[in-house]
Amino acid sequence: MAYNLLKGKRGIIFGALDENSIAWKTAERVHEEGGTFVLTNAPIAMRMGSIKQLAEKTNAQIIPADATNLEDLEKLVEESMEILGGKIDFVLHSIGMSINVRKGRAYTDQNYDWTHKGLDVSAMSFHRVMQTLHKKDAMNEWGSIVALTYMAAQRVFPDYNDMADNKAYLESVARSFGYFFGKDRKVRVNTISQSPTPTTAGKGVKGFDAFINYAEKMSPLGNATALECADYTVTLFSDLTKKVTLQNLFHDGGFSNVGVSQEVIEKFE
Repeated sequence: MAYNLLKGKRGIIFGALDENSIAWKTAERVHEEGGTFVLTNAPIAMRMGSIKQLAEKTNAQIIPADATNLEDLEKLVEESMEILGGKIDFVLHSIGMSINVRKGRAYTDQNYDWTHKGLDVSAMSFHRVMQTLHKKDAMNEWGSIVALTYMAAQRVFPDYNDMADNKAYLESVARSFGYFFGKDRKVRVNTISQSPTPTTAGKGVKGFDAFINYAEKMSPLGNATALECADYTVTLFSDLTKKVTLQNLFHDGGFSNVGVSQEVIEKFE
């Protein structure tokens, strides 16, 4: 169901890889709600995924950009404003990567070059994106910036590895930069802490299937899907959430506030 919530709004969506990704679903929903946008991803991810299909479906242009490269980001922001015909109203940061996870290195046995690279891609890139938007005065007043995170930033999930640290850093950047963006430009910055979701990135975590089943049993409403996350993101891009900023918003069917559920107790009885 569409409500025209984003009519006339312009944005940039980072990280759409394939139809399982939250950024992909968000792009589809933003399009349905009347928003226009530029799609962007790292050149390597663009070769792996099917972003061109999404661009055709949503009448969007694609600008490849490495979110760890300032020149790329400056070019992205400038070209986006040209293509879209004005300043930006919304941005989705949906980027995360851990080489340690991908290559099966334990948290207690990190390759620090990989750790550094993961931090750069997953978290520092968010600061870079916002700094570029801020310096170029590229955001409209009452604009909205959202990054995707996970509860491992607050609690221990052993196999989430160094991504947990990356997400903690990401959430801190959202608060700190969000303060300045709010004061200077009335732009709001939030993170959405999503349920475990079977995306390409999510499925890379060891024991993912067992974990997603556990989360489902722990959440009174069950796990939130990628499409439901897209719906929530649309509300944060809309004018209905003008005063919501500096928040880490749990979108997880209630998982984050449950100590133990009846189903989990029964499993161990």
